[in-house]
Amino acid sequence: MPTPNSSAVGAAPASFESALAELEGIVATMERGELPLAESLVAYKRGAELLQYCQSALKDAELQVKILEKGVLKAFDATAGQDAETDER
Repeated sequence: MPTPNSSAVGAAPASFESALAELEGIVATMERGELPLAESLVAYKRGAELLQYCQSALKDAELQVKILEKGVLKAFDATAGQDAETDER
């Protein structure tokens, strides 16, 4: 039976999506109780690494969105649209 830890412990995932998929696989295998204790500990460690990677990737994405919002998006002002319509009349 292959271990849920197809990647080496400590190896960086290729992407957020691959890290999430690997983490989901580890969780599913551990929940089924199919691993001996030693392999469970290795899988748990890998899962913790993947969780940290995913949280970091999400935090970076959130920061990028905030930066984009500050530079591009402006607060919607409903009265500005009404003023423009009034001026056109």
